[in-house]
Amino acid sequence: MTTEPAAEASETVADVTEEEETSRPGRLEEEGDVAADYLEELLDIADIDGDIDIEVRSGRTYISIVAEDGDSSGLQSLVGAEGEVLEALQELTRLSVLTSTENRSRLVLDITGYRQARGAELQILAEEAAAQAKESGQDVAMEPMSAYERKIVHDAVAGLGLVSESEGEGAARHIVVSLPSS
Repeated sequence: MTTEPAAEASETVADVTEEEETSRPGRLEEEGDVAADYLEELLDIADIDGDIDIEVRSGRTYISIVAEDGDSSGLQSLVGAEGEVLEALQELTRLSVLTSTENRSRLVLDITGYRQARGAELQILAEEAAAQAKESGQDVAMEPMSAYERKIVHDAVAGLGLVSESEGEGAARHIVVSLPSS
């Protein structure tokens, strides 16, 4: 008699786990739709033209805003200096998704391809820091950057066979590249 409820409980746990796995892509698509609606309204209020693309890959929602007519000057104001406005908009969009779905979002917002271009720039900076560390044998401290940017650099440095570590706090958080310990 006690084994039946236990068997039912294990089936329920298995069913919930399966259900969560199969509903995740649906949840990410819903996240994208909510984010797109929020951003569309923002673009309308700011009277800025742009097309919004939603893509779900690697367990994350990616939202891109690109110029409708090839003129991205209006959208550039939404990127800001060094992507600061873009970072703020991404956080506001995540909050909008949280409010609507009660789920924390890890969505990534890109405007006019800024993140893609910045990713290529970060790859070069990682290669330069790695080369400097190899040449000097000393640790190389990089400039402060966002968590998203640090992740890109950590991956690039690891791909080059070196070690990287984040140090500092808040806006001063940065990466230190070093040779692997023997």
